Amino acid sequence: MPSPTTILAPTTAERVRSACAHAETAVIALPGIDPVPTSLHHLRRCGDAVIAVPESSLAAQLAATANETSAVLELTDHAPLPLREPVRALVWLRGWVRQVPIQAQRALAVEIAKEYPHPGLLDVGHGVTLMRIVVNSAVLADTSGAESVDHADLRAATADPFCEMEGAWLQHMAEDHADVVAQLARHLPTRLRGGVVHPLAIDRYGLTLRVESNDGDHDVRLPFPTPAEDIESLSRAVRVLAGCPFLNGLRRI
Repeated sequence: MPSPTTILAPTTAERVRSACAHAETAVIALPGIDPVPTSLHHLRRCGDAVIAVPESSLAAQLAATANETSAVLELTDHAPLPLREPVRALVWLRGWVRQVPIQAQRALAVEIAKEYPHPGLLDVGHGVTLMRIVVNSAVLADTSGAESVDHADLRAATADPFCEMEGAWLQHMAEDHADVVAQLARHLPTRLRGGVVHPLAIDRYGLTLRVESNDGDHDVRLPFPTPAEDIESLSRAVRVLAGCPFLNGLRRI
């Protein structure tokens, strides 16, 4: 068991995994050409990334004429709520990009669909081509700073178990449980209590609040006493932080 002074939080590699899963937009940058938006991106369990770009894009043409080319994939994780500053985190995946052989693209699309059933996979071979990025390292930047992760740690990490449901939870909390958000705000430093408070992020280790005040935006993380293992324990952990009396799961957030 962790000591009372231990602050539990996701590792940087886990945060990268979760941010990549949340990111709705991404662009790939290669030497000598302008960044190209991707129509889909997926960080695979093996630690490599697969993206889809238009067949006519300069990125695809360059990759098709070279065995491999250095590249940076930039992904943007936006908050699921309408905030003054909607970007929660940026991730840069650095490595070598290769175009997937035409004859192997459909098979790879099927494999990706098992982990990430994105509708854009149906366009592969119809004006869209797949590219594989052999990731060497990753950098994650948010309001707390920037941290790097090597390929070994990234490969061993997994996204937060509540990653897929996080957006719906935060929206539900903001729209239907303003009382809970107000209770959570009691944990904020005194100097921040006059700002507008929004739930910004939640994971198995804790919850983060965004405070929009006259002097800027501030993010404050509220750790859970112990990591949440399932939906019920996650709901209970939030209510414990909020000091709510409904701790028996009868009224779930």
